[in-house]
Amino acid sequence: MDAFLQVVQKGALLIFLIGSMAATGMSITPSSAVAPLRDVRFVLVAVLLNFVAAPALSWLLSYGLRLNPGHATGLMLLGCAAGAPFLPKLVAIARGDLALSAALVILLTAGTIIFMPSALPFLTPTLHADAWAIAKPLLLLIVAPMVIGMVIRSQSPSFSAHAARLLAKLGNLALLLFVVLLIALNLGPLFGVIGSGAILASILHFTGLFAFAWFLRSETPQIQSVLAFGTAARNFGAALVPAAGASANPDITIMLIVSAIVSLVLAFLTATWVKRRSLAPQ
Repeated sequence: MDAFLQVVQKGALLIFLIGSMAATGMSITPSSAVAPLRDVRFVLVAVLLNFVAAPALSWLLSYGLRLNPGHATGLMLLGCAAGAPFLPKLVAIARGDLALSAALVILLTAGTIIFMPSALPFLTPTLHADAWAIAKPLLLLIVAPMVIGMVIRSQSPSFSAHAARLLAKLGNLALLLFVVLLIALNLGPLFGVIGSGAILASILHFTGLFAFAWFLRSETPQIQSVLAFGTAARNFGAALVPAAGASANPDITIMLIVSAIVSLVLAFLTATWVKRRSLAPQ
């Protein structure tokens, strides 16, 4: 039964990734996705937050909470893996700028492909990451569906508007199923890390990055929320690539799974908070 549910879980994840990325592409134009990348300050801040602040916080939490080596390595992998594919979904819930979130996903995906293989030998000498092994799933499941969606929109805007709504609903259901199965199939690891500091580290990693990015650039609410979610939400798929080669230490994968569950829950709760905050009378 567990084997069957794992297949369903992987299928749900694929449906969410392809469906939500295609829906995002069908909702924006190439020019609106590229325009934010011309803002040099936005790009620099996003890069520094995701590839300097995030790894630094991972390192501080690992030593401050005295995590075991496997959990510390898993947290460091998360610090190096930016560009969460569910960022547009979080931004949509929070009523933020969808085009800005798409631009940020593209920027951070490219950054992760370059940064992770280069940084891992220095940050975690026991792990190595092949750039193509990281790039392949990100390009196929994140960038390609988004680009295809934008192409379809340029050819048929009316069809795209209808298809985007259907794909978004399908993606929502697939994401819900994925999260439920992720929790149900990993109750053992969740209970197993109680008292190790892994859950606390995951909570502090997400909230710390979100708070830092939220207060760093607050003059534009739309940029504020997109940048905060883009920094706090990490790319677990990219982090799992080098972890897969570390079969001798299952604690690395367990840390990634625990962090995925904790971060997904916190991310969607935070998106709801941002939405209510934006609707509240000023």
